[in-house]
Amino acid sequence: MARELTDPSIFRRPETTPERKAFYERMAARNTAPLWEVMGDIIPPEPRSRCQPVLWRYSEMRPLLVEAGDLLTSEEAERRVLILENPGYPGDSRITHSMYAGLQLVRPGEIARCHRHVASALRFVLESSGGYTSVDGEKTTMSPGDFIITPSWTFHDHGNPGDGPVIWMDGLDVPLVNHFDSSFAALYPEEEYPVTRGEGESQLRYGENLAPLEYTPTGKTSPVFSYPYSRSRESLERLYRMAPVDAWHGVKMQYVNPVTGGYPMPTIATFLQLLPAKFESAPYRSTDSTVFCVTEGRGETRVGGALLAWGPNDIFVVPSWTQAVHRADEQAVLFSFSDRAAQKALGLWREEKLTTST
Repeated sequence: MARELTDPSIFRRPETTPERKAFYERMAARNTAPLWEVMGDIIPPEPRSRCQPVLWRYSEMRPLLVEAGDLLTSEEAERRVLILENPGYPGDSRITHSMYAGLQLVRPGEIARCHRHVASALRFVLESSGGYTSVDGEKTTMSPGDFIITPSWTFHDHGNPGDGPVIWMDGLDVPLVNHFDSSFAALYPEEEYPVTRGEGESQLRYGENLAPLEYTPTGKTSPVFSYPYSRSRESLERLYRMAPVDAWHGVKMQYVNPVTGGYPMPTIATFLQLLPAKFESAPYRSTDSTVFCVTEGRGETRVGGALLAWGPNDIFVVPSWTQAVHRADEQAVLFSFSDRAAQKALGLWREEKLTTST
């Protein structure tokens, strides 16, 4: 009977003898290597992520971000951001194997000057009273809980005409782009990109179950770049009152590109879920390491053997193929993002819904 590929004995290394070692050294001198020595490392029977379950408390991060604002001007920093660096990847500027995340600050009266890059970006707003982001000539006012897209290779700038700080979580596919050695970036000659469209125009054209006459999508990124929290939150609440609560996710929805029905970005999937008060999820795992940001409520998530207790604006990570169980002390809302869009496009993504922890 054939052994399954999950049988670890298939990946055992042959015994190393003096003759074999000398052979390997001669191979190395010719820039080649024996597959049988590394098979178990490069083709593991299950995902072996270096990503670790970790939580960043907003109460600890916010003072550091404010201090960064005291020490550096927006002009000096280009983007005043605290990178959320997973301890499994020290010095690599990544929160998971494939995703980058950070906390960005724009103080009153500041402008984060206009630039563009190949990496796709999302902004999930934590604090704002009048701040804005501008994408290729259309501004959108930022409110807490809003999910905003900066598509690949689009000029964008940010500003804060209000009285208080504007803070959001950045999420970018920088590690994926750099994996393919395909990164480009450029500055716009002026501090701000000219406003050429009215605020909300993209929503009116594409986000109201309508589209321009005979419209044909020209890319895989959503033409709607601002997803207001007020609308998404209302949908979750109404679904909670009307529909059954999923045992693994509570009430969970994914953001979509309204003209294709797919993910808003070709590499990054984004989600919003409501956990009812006292809800405890059944164990779940998937191959996409996922970044969560707490929008409302308090609770805890058991990630493998780690217990992460969270509250508003806290950020935490669930690594690939690691069991996660959410428990809400009170009604909670979680935003999350991952590379699921890229994995599904390549036919790689898997999930497992369990009834009991293993």
